[in-house]
Amino acid sequence: MCVNFTPATPTSIQRMTGLDAPEYRPETYPGYAAPIIRAVDVDAATVTLRVDAALFGLIPAWAKDRSFGKRTYNARSETVAEKPSYRTAWRQRRFCLMPMEQFYEPCWETGRAVRWRIHRKDRTPFAVAGIWESWADRSSGEIVESFSMLTINADGHAVMGRFHRPGDERRSLVVVPADNWHTWLSATTTNAPSLFNTMDDSAFAAEAAPTKHAQTELL
Repeated sequence: MCVNFTPATPTSIQRMTGLDAPEYRPETYPGYAAPIIRAVDVDAATVTLRVDAALFGLIPAWAKDRSFGKRTYNARSETVAEKPSYRTAWRQRRFCLMPMEQFYEPCWETGRAVRWRIHRKDRTPFAVAGIWESWADRSSGEIVESFSMLTINADGHAVMGRFHRPGDERRSLVVVPADNWHTWLSATTTNAPSLFNTMDDSAFAAEAAPTKHAQTELL
């Protein structure tokens, strides 16, 4: 699923949240730090946000080292409550949002994998649903925060149905509209799945964005 994305710029994040963003690279791959939006305090009427940098690829508390996150960057919504890597974050309702400009997927319509970018047609940034976790480095004692994006089935979707190898299941990120941020960040494990909707295909577009970046091999 999504291995590579472009985070929203610090200026865009400030406009989206009213908060300053930490430093991060202009493109994100597993193991890179990227901005996430979380709730500090949640009540029935309001939610207080914070923006932090966390590693892309969730590292569960029991992992031996941070390289574990290189294979846990996407969590399937159907199994997130059961998989050992994700279930603690899910049960403890460690929900977050990833603000981004666009993300990338491999398109095989030419017979080979070509990187494509997916973005809003109006080019405004958007946020996708995820879960986060804290991990303690056993050698240094450093506390490292990390995250995984949630994915859902997208077979037949006008945009996301074009990506990945022929015969593979199509998957999509869960785009959370701004007016649902509070609902997602304050959700329970019971009602959170009701927010797992495919992105509005009328609002998104995609086109080829090939690159020679070595990390595209991850796709």
